[in-house]
Amino acid sequence: MKATRQTRDDDLEYVSLCRKGDVDAFEALVRRHEKRMFNIAYRIIGNYDEARETVQDVFVSAYKNIKGFKGGARFATWLYAICLNHSRNRLKQLKTRRYREGRSLDDPIMTPDGEIAADPPSGEPSALDRLEARDVQHKVQLCINALDAEFREVIVLRDIQGFSYEEISAMLKVPEGTVKSRLFRARDAMRACLKDFMGDR
Repeated sequence: MKATRQTRDDDLEYVSLCRKGDVDAFEALVRRHEKRMFNIAYRIIGNYDEARETVQDVFVSAYKNIKGFKGGARFATWLYAICLNHSRNRLKQLKTRRYREGRSLDDPIMTPDGEIAADPPSGEPSALDRLEARDVQHKVQLCINALDAEFREVIVLRDIQGFSYEEISAMLKVPEGTVKSRLFRARDAMRACLKDFMGDR
């Protein structure tokens, strides 16, 4: 809890400087939060490039609206709520675009496999281990993609990003009980989906 409080205080110091026009302070906030925001956007959207663009849009929006941050919640909570909203909107746009363009059953499912494969190998695990790990990650993301938006959001925020129920409640603007209920159903759906994909191994 102490670390959380320290992060909040550090963010508020940078926010205060940003409001005075300090661009370096905003860049410090970007460095502090961009990785986690990208992870949220990627898990919600399911596409590497779209997630990267979404995060850029989020930071532009946050910079323009930072004077509207009231400090009622942690700055990170405010920022990640913007990230969630942008990710939701981008996902809707992608679904609409795919629907209008039409899709073949033979088309590949939208995944970041190409980008992952382009990364240089670490040299530590064997090629087979890397392929298996990537296969598992791919199946996990497919199962996340299959969830309805409200369930996808809570499982990403809680089980992947590790936010507290209180923080998730503030981001989604729903009661903590609703968060817990959605999470229970999301986990149940994920277990069933992964069992279908991977069997009992």
